[in-house]
Order: sequence, then C-alpha cells, then structure tokens
Amino acid sequence: MITGKHVRLRAMEKSDLPFYVRWFNDPEVICHLKIFQPLSLGQEEQWYADVLTKPVEEQPLCIEILQGDEWIFIGNLGFMTINQHDRSAEVGIAIGEKQYWGKGNGTEAMGLLVKHGFNTLNLNRIYLHVYETNPRAVRSYEKAGFSIEGRLRQARYLNGRYVDVIIMSILKDEWKKGLKNEGNK
Repeated sequence: MITGKHVRLRAMEKSDLPFYVRWFNDPEVICHLKIFQPLSLGQEEQWYADVLTKPVEEQPLCIEILQGDEWIFIGNLGFMTINQHDRSAEVGIAIGEKQYWGKGNGTEAMGLLVKHGFNTLNLNRIYLHVYETNPRAVRSYEKAGFSIEGRLRQARYLNGRYVDVIIMSILKDEWKKGLKNEGNK
C-alpha cells in the first residue's frame, strides 16, 4: 500500500468491479473520461482479466480515504503506458464517489502516485491528458506539480461539440525542486 495523510492507494480486487460499473455508468462521472458508452459487469470483468495480464506497474490502484476508522473506496488511478526507454508514463485518475469531489483527495492521490513513479519506478516524466471542459482537474493537477505543456485542438468530441485536450506533465527535477520549496516554507 502507498499511504499519505488522508489517502491510501491499494491494489485493485475483483470485488471492486461493481463500484466501477456504477461510476462508469454515471454521466457526471464519465463526462471527463474517455468512456462514452454504458458498461456492463461482464465488460468490467473482461477488462479486469485483461488488466491482470499487464505489468503490475500498469495496473490501476484504488484510492481510499479514511473516514473515522474505516477506509472508503472513492476512485482509482494509475499509469496507463510506461515507456522504459524514455522513462516516461501516462497517468489517469477518476474519482467515482461524487460526494468526495473538490476535497483534495484526487490531488493527494496524484501526489502519491507521482512520488511512487519517480522514487520507485525511476521515471523522469509523467504526463496526462485533460479536457478543457474540466478546469477543476487542471487546478488539481497544477497543485500536484503538473504544468501545461500543450494543447490538442478540438481533439475530443464531447456532448455534441469538439473540445481541446490539454497535455500536462511533471518532470522528476521539477518534482524534486517542489519538495525542496515545500521544505523551506
């Protein structure tokens, strides 16, 4: 497990799949994701079986938050594509439990994954794609140390219109510098 102040990341279990089905069939949850079709439990079970064939570093992690004495499963995140030669990886995140949106859980979870990527997996660059229609996520990624590095114009068709996809990244040197700056506060 990877544990922070209020968040922990754990391996995914088959028993988590009903949460994914509920979340990924909710239009509010998926409006910022690449998912655009309803998903069945059978499809999620097939996805899970496929995920287990990938390297463990590319298997999603579950995000849990501590509520009293209980850990509550609220979402997932992980590295989708790790390029060992370039030491880079794409990351994705989804908070499925909407009552926990905007509370800093995603920012903390992303910070834990970035730390894991740089310190454990020896990555040099971590990047992501976010839709221009999701300014809350852009702010969260910036708080986690990511910078906007580019824009794919009208690259996503979403709710009847084309939207830009923003590319954000963080480099290991930037991350280390940010840690030093936090220590000086």
